[in-house]
Amino acid sequence: MIELERVEQSTMPARLSNWPLWRQVRGRDRLGKGAAAQSPRSASISPRTASSDRIVKSVCPYCAVGCGQNVYVSDGAVVQIEGDPDSPVSRGCLCPKGAASLQLTTGDARLYKVLHRRPYASAWEEMDLDDAMQAVADRVIGTRRETFQWEHEGKRVRRTLGIASLGGATLDNEENYLMKKLYTALGAIQIENQARI
Repeated sequence: MIELERVEQSTMPARLSNWPLWRQVRGRDRLGKGAAAQSPRSASISPRTASSDRIVKSVCPYCAVGCGQNVYVSDGAVVQIEGDPDSPVSRGCLCPKGAASLQLTTGDARLYKVLHRRPYASAWEEMDLDDAMQAVADRVIGTRRETFQWEHEGKRVRRTLGIASLGGATLDNEENYLMKKLYTALGAIQIENQARI
C-alpha cells in the first residue's frame, strides 16, 4: 500500500486513476465504505424515500411477530416500505418477507381479477367475483353436507373431516380470529396457520 501511495497520479493511466481501489488507497476513505467505492452512477441516485411526502407507521402483515414498518407515501402511492427504528419489537429490522412487502401494494405480479381453471383444463380463465364467491360457498356447503359426522364410534363428535384450513402468514390476528370462528361453526377441526408451523 505504501508503494502505491508513492506512485504519482500523473503516471497512472486515466482509466486506473478512477479505479475504486486507487481512490481508496489515495484518499481518506481507506476502508472503502464511502466516496472511494461510489461510482458516478451511484452518486447520482437518490433514495426512493426522498420523494415521499409523508411516512405512515404500520405493522408487517406477514406473521405474528408484528414488526414495525415505515410506509413512505408520495401523491397517495406507496413508494417504499422499510423497518421502523422506533418499533420496540423489531428496532428497524425486517425479515426478507417484510422487506419485500412493497410488492403487496405495487408489485406487477399482483392480480386484480379472479382466475379459475376448470378441472382438467390447461388454461386459466377470468371469472366474475360474485360467481367465484358463490362457487366457493356451494362447495363448502356441499362438502359439509357430505362429510359431517354427528357421532363416531358411539361418541358425539359433531365434526367434518372434509374441510381443513391452513391460514397464510399475511393474515392479521383479526382475520385469523374470524376464520377460526367460521371453521369451528362449520365443524372443521383441522385448522392451522403457516405462521405457527
